[in-house]
Amino acid sequence: MNSDSTRLFIEQFWDKSVLPSLKEYVSIPCKSPMFDNQWREKRKLYEAVRHCKAWSESLGIEGLKADVYEIEDRTPLLFIEIPAVDDDHTVLVYGHLDKQPEAEGWSADKGPWEPVIEDEKLYGRGAADDGYALYSALSSIAAIKDQGLSHPTIKLFIECSEESGSPDIRAYLKHLENKIGQPDLVLVLDSGCGNYEQMWVTTSLRGMIGGNLTVKILNEAVHSGDASGIVPSSFRIIRKILSRIEDPENGEIKPEFLHAKTPDQRMQEAKHVAEVLGDDIFKKFPFVKNASPLSKNLTSLVLNRTWRPTLCITGVDGIPSSEDAGNALRPYTTLKLSLRIPPTLPAKSANQALKELLEEDPPYGAQISYEAKEGGRGWNAPDFRNWLEQSLEQASADFYGKPPVYMGEGGSIPLIAMLGKRFPNAQFIITGVLGPHSNAHGPNEFLHLPMVKKLSSCIAKIFHDLSQRGK
Repeated sequence: MNSDSTRLFIEQFWDKSVLPSLKEYVSIPCKSPMFDNQWREKRKLYEAVRHCKAWSESLGIEGLKADVYEIEDRTPLLFIEIPAVDDDHTVLVYGHLDKQPEAEGWSADKGPWEPVIEDEKLYGRGAADDGYALYSALSSIAAIKDQGLSHPTIKLFIECSEESGSPDIRAYLKHLENKIGQPDLVLVLDSGCGNYEQMWVTTSLRGMIGGNLTVKILNEAVHSGDASGIVPSSFRIIRKILSRIEDPENGEIKPEFLHAKTPDQRMQEAKHVAEVLGDDIFKKFPFVKNASPLSKNLTSLVLNRTWRPTLCITGVDGIPSSEDAGNALRPYTTLKLSLRIPPTLPAKSANQALKELLEEDPPYGAQISYEAKEGGRGWNAPDFRNWLEQSLEQASADFYGKPPVYMGEGGSIPLIAMLGKRFPNAQFIITGVLGPHSNAHGPNEFLHLPMVKKLSSCIAKIFHDLSQRGK
């Protein structure tokens, strides 16, 4: 593969063909079902799927076949097949078209459904999460065909429920199992990057467990002057119970059952990420003035985010706003707990053990209940085979001028563990363009255009390299 020809083709292809279509996609308010209970009636997810199908078919790629599937009571799915040229390998490419809600705080000249290109960034909801995935994959195939090179069979699996936790993906994997088969390589284009200067490959994802913890001490609120000092505060009790999980001094998670050993390879990767990113590991977050991260040790911060368990309180019930609060001792407090757990830790058993820990030995005989919510297991990548490791290294060098970086991600993508279980013999590449300030779930989401073009070029090389295995 001629890297200069690939780079030039991808640049022109994105500017002339991809961007006009991708901007149209950004303008479609195709919110995920979790955020729009009228998604069926509004038909925006269907509109996005039809739009991407029509664009894909307009490219004139030989043998391309695009189909829309609609299982009853499920979101639609776009499935595209491109037959191999001089090869018998198969790649499954994953992406999604559903979007997060609008969010507040967009700049005056931008909006979630108003695509704007500024400073080589495409702003708008869904541009980086995850509309680019289909365009990146197909531009890669088009680049290979432009040079008349071999490539494996490519199958694109583009769903519409990822932002709702991918509840529909299992049904579609079952429905299409004969068409999908057992791929040699699974490419997931829905992850992050530490900077926009090299290729980033996700090697692990933390799992997640959580639920609602409630402490109830009274059947109704009472006068605080009358009851305080006699009736223990539900808030103090819940603070005490939380200390069973988390050390309030340093945020470390106490129970051993929420920890797992970090593999030596992942430790080395974390050290390398710390060297590459430096203080940007924490400077990308909008700290208030004079605030600081949990540690000054950069490697420790990387490991905190990728392999160590952490607790966040993401919701509260039973506490009125300060404006509406009277002088009353409240009857109960409920906290919504969200725990990120190590990639290799089984989520279901961890959440059950957490429930037992929280509910045992209730202080003052208070009613304590932990309503566990469905969690998701994390994922740890299988070792890269030699050909793939070499291909990743060379691709990043060719198109970024720097080696790739291998990094765990702190977030959870439940479908990855599902795909890993379903395709145990496949190699996995999890990568993406969600880098510093790209703000996928907030205001001013953007797609970094030079980054995605280079990534598309890398994908083209990897596809071609797979077809050369054993030749």
